[in-house]
Amino acid sequence: RKQSYITIGESIDPWDWQPGVTADSIIARVIRQKDAGSMLLLHDAGGDTREETVKALPEIIHFFKSHGYQFTTIADVLHKTKADLMPPIRDDANSGIMGTLYDIFVQGTFYGNWFMLYLFLTAIFLAIGRVILIAVLAIRQFYENKAERKKHQGDIKLAPVSIIVPAYNEEVTAIKTIQSLLQLDYHEFEIIFIDDGSKDKTYELVNTSYGNHPMVKVLTKPNGGKASALNFGLAHTRYEFAVCIDADTQLKNDAIQHLMAYFTDDEIGAVAGTVKVGNENNIVTMWQSIEYITAQNMDRRAFDLINSITVVPGAIGAFRKAAIFKAGNFTSDTLAEDCDLTMRILKQGYIIKNSAEAIAYTEAPETLSALLKQRFRWSFGVIQSFWKNRDALFNKKYKFFGMIGMPNILIFQIVLPLFSPLADLMMIIGLFGDKPGKILTYYVAFVLIDFVVAIIAFKMEKEDYRKLIYIIPQRFIWRQLMYYILFKSVRRALKGELSGWGVLKRTGNVKVKDKAVRA
Repeated sequence: RKQSYITIGESIDPWDWQPGVTADSIIARVIRQKDAGSMLLLHDAGGDTREETVKALPEIIHFFKSHGYQFTTIADVLHKTKADLMPPIRDDANSGIMGTLYDIFVQGTFYGNWFMLYLFLTAIFLAIGRVILIAVLAIRQFYENKAERKKHQGDIKLAPVSIIVPAYNEEVTAIKTIQSLLQLDYHEFEIIFIDDGSKDKTYELVNTSYGNHPMVKVLTKPNGGKASALNFGLAHTRYEFAVCIDADTQLKNDAIQHLMAYFTDDEIGAVAGTVKVGNENNIVTMWQSIEYITAQNMDRRAFDLINSITVVPGAIGAFRKAAIFKAGNFTSDTLAEDCDLTMRILKQGYIIKNSAEAIAYTEAPETLSALLKQRFRWSFGVIQSFWKNRDALFNKKYKFFGMIGMPNILIFQIVLPLFSPLADLMMIIGLFGDKPGKILTYYVAFVLIDFVVAIIAFKMEKEDYRKLIYIIPQRFIWRQLMYYILFKSVRRALKGELSGWGVLKRTGNVKVKDKAVRA
């Protein structure tokens, strides 16, 4: 009958859809039921099935309209309004304070789940994007730097240098450090050893062994912190350039040559060396070794390309003394004097380079408690340095440092890690939800990309690939440890507390590797 109506409710509920049902089969069933004079109800069980049923509706509607049928609503057939048929629901049981609390709970649960889902997706996409960008920049810097070194090989006259070694309670490592420095392959240098009021026998041991050595100056001062010791050492140097190292660090014989080769013009204010773990003797130090290779050193390679290196490491870094003085010397108002000074040198318009070939082997903490203590000082110090130099954030005056280097610290070292535990929690919850495949796909993609970039980092530093076996537990457990450190640092920063530079218990287990082994 051409004047027959197909009546559809105000909101369409698709019918009992089954896997494999297509729009054509739905139309065929509609036709059969129409001929029998039956009423048709489209309904589904929710979830993804609704998507397929809704896709079929345009074809169903088109089919019947092409056969002369008209579409209307129940309200029009009954000559009623939508409000008549669907009056507001009143539930006296949920009125008052209990009803309000219930509404808050329901809405809070909905928006809370929505927030955590998009937090997870945001964290994953930002992390993937950063890993890929760092890899691209680091690879480009690797080849450009290689070509530049080859081009200028033998053309640069290397200047004499003062090597500054601040120490506090370093009686276990100080002698070995000076011995290794005296064996460096460099034409002219001096060693300035500063004892910063140690409570052990650091000064006595060093002064007895090297107090009369023509290349070594052994100095002592009241305890005032690492920054004051470095400034004290700078005041007693003879040369225009200074290399600062830690008292638990040993350099490869050619490290100074590689550092000084980068001072090609007056714009170069500092050069960051490459730090590696010299005491890989347990799982804790092995994890730190992986982190140095795949994170810290890789980042410096990448940010070298855009002059945004934010930390010339205290373990090995070369400075133009004029740049230090212009930036205001080392300061004691942060726990990361190396990070703070690096930022201030960049703000003065200098260029900071990275020397992947200038290698220093440092003694990493061998216990979990010592590691947490060290990383707290680093994390807290970076937050302090960022806040102290916050005027550079998104400031075009400071070029890439202001527009990329500082935002990188804010987003990836402070803000995002604070929410990352929630993102991890959302991932776990999502695996038991209705779309575990998507969440798992994103996370696996991140893990695989991160692993590929780690392989690239190992290749560029000529490291033993077998060490990558430890990267899987390292990635999972290390993240949780760093979350704890960051939360502790932020809490301390908000309270306005300040700690001393402190000292870790040394073992003297550092070993210099003349040649890295490749698998």
